[in-house]
Amino acid sequence: MDLFGMLERYDFGAIHVGHDAASGMHCIVALHDTRLGPAIGGCRFLPYADERSALVDALRLARGMTYKAALAGLPHGGAKTVMLRPDKLHDRAAVFRAFGRFIDGLGGRYFTAEDSGTGIEDMEVVRQVTKQVVGTGGSGGSGDPSPFTALGVRRGIEACVMLTLGRSSLDGIHVAVQGVGHVGYQLCRELHEQGASLSVADVDPLKSERAEREFGARVVPLDGIFEVDCDVLAPCALGSALNDATIPRIRAKIVAGAANNQLAEPRNGDDLHSRGIVYAPDYAINAGGLINVALELEGYDAARSRERTMRVYDTIYAIAERSQHSHTPTYRVADLLVEETLARAGT
Repeated sequence: MDLFGMLERYDFGAIHVGHDAASGMHCIVALHDTRLGPAIGGCRFLPYADERSALVDALRLARGMTYKAALAGLPHGGAKTVMLRPDKLHDRAAVFRAFGRFIDGLGGRYFTAEDSGTGIEDMEVVRQVTKQVVGTGGSGGSGDPSPFTALGVRRGIEACVMLTLGRSSLDGIHVAVQGVGHVGYQLCRELHEQGASLSVADVDPLKSERAEREFGARVVPLDGIFEVDCDVLAPCALGSALNDATIPRIRAKIVAGAANNQLAEPRNGDDLHSRGIVYAPDYAINAGGLINVALELEGYDAARSRERTMRVYDTIYAIAERSQHSHTPTYRVADLLVEETLARAGT
């Protein structure tokens, strides 16, 4: 598929490509939609196999950010940056300063934030050269968004459990968590505090062992997490975890996790629905981090951020309930709600 065909497939607005010879910075800023307001989306810094892989990742993630913001009721559009991490030795601070200068030239249409491969310290470097950044520390910043993402996912799981299992509490609910990094670890903490039992798997055995030690989680092999007999499967690693190979092996009644782009293909959402598995659309359930950083642009208040993040329960419950009544897969219901919102904004 050619470039413009890819843009059409993901219903795109603009792609900005940046290069800085001095630092070796190479970035793709995918600006998906700004009808609701300036776009917000994190910056990934990963060793992509090739430029096409980086572009596809940016396109898919940016679209998800638009949908995430719309469902969360935020006055923002969606975007995403991918930076191709160089193989050779590089000055990381110089790379992020160059990136900051680049997005500063986009006229206020895009605010960046941390993402896979980046952290608060990188965003602090970006902030040295532009105001177009959120998720920083210090005065006015919201810091690490992971706890808020995890809080929203926990609330979304509670909504699915209530609607599907008729349980108003997570006490005794068994959740299998794939990936216990920043968000996955915080989710385990949230679930443990609510009385849930945990099974965990991660590519890094030290992370799994930490969850075992702190939360009493049962550690399972990475590839075995889909076959755990549990109530909820929570994908919290990288995308495409729900695919033709893994979906037939799932033994959970609910799939609800923090990862972006969990469906390898949209049709995999139909596969889950046909198996009677309730799927919480990723961009609906993992909106807590975006809600948190977006509030920096209004004047940050942690209590207000937590209150808004708690409403993820209502969003997920409404989607799942409408799915049940209309016999429509949850991802289609969520997409329709977003498209209605964007259509109203465009009139």
